[in-house]
Amino acid sequence: MVVSGKTKIAGIFGYPIEHTLSPLMHNAAFKALNLDICYVPFKVLPEALPDAVRAIRSLHMLGVNITVPHKERVLPLLDNVHEEASFIGAVNTVTNANGMLTGYNTDGRGFLSSLTEEGISIEGKNIFIIGAGGASRAVSYYLSEKASALALFDTDRPKAQKLVNDLSQIRSNVCLVKDMENMLPPDIVINATPLGLKPEDPLPFNPDLITSDMVICDLVYKKTGLLKEAECRRAKIIDGSGMLLWQGVLAFELWTGMKAPVDIMRNMLLSKIRGAAE
Repeated sequence: MVVSGKTKIAGIFGYPIEHTLSPLMHNAAFKALNLDICYVPFKVLPEALPDAVRAIRSLHMLGVNITVPHKERVLPLLDNVHEEASFIGAVNTVTNANGMLTGYNTDGRGFLSSLTEEGISIEGKNIFIIGAGGASRAVSYYLSEKASALALFDTDRPKAQKLVNDLSQIRSNVCLVKDMENMLPPDIVINATPLGLKPEDPLPFNPDLITSDMVICDLVYKKTGLLKEAECRRAKIIDGSGMLLWQGVLAFELWTGMKAPVDIMRNMLLSKIRGAAE
């Protein structure tokens, strides 16, 4: 693209940031729609986050994505925080409307869109989520709305209990799991922990509990050990690439007010993920 004095800037704040795939899919989307916008990754150290947020205003940026370790810390630095992001306690997208910064969390809706794309309905399903961190909070906020039951487990019991307590204020179908081996068999299992990022990571869920009529999801955007085990047992598997795509699609639409070129973004994203796996 040709950068000029009219070019608008979007980007992503994180630390570390070198691994991000967001510039690939967003810049491909801007190019496809002939938008004079450039998406840039910014390495923002934790102590520099307040200055970076002020720069969104002073540099008249279109908006930014927020990734680790800033998703929770950015909330008090914004002018407005959308209801879902406030409940989740984390922001992954910031819009700038004439200097007014508003925080959103598109992760949960992005995950739901990835399930819909795969033909998976959560209506009336028993869902089990492993992990109670930010990713779990984002997806459970939406899943609990239509699921028959939502069970949560985390080795950090107080963190899991807090999420259950928070969800119980708006839902009546949420419970804490203390023993995965003896729980009600779920229809959908979601790994919302980082386990699976490294080849040597232990499995977050006993594969002997997996049956062929289950859907096994992993928010890590590659075929993890859990997904490989589930595939061997003929379960339906879904990795985190769809969530990564759709949270980006939603961010794009918040910034531009335009319908995102989903196929362009998907192809760019998947080509990079598959290339890294080879």
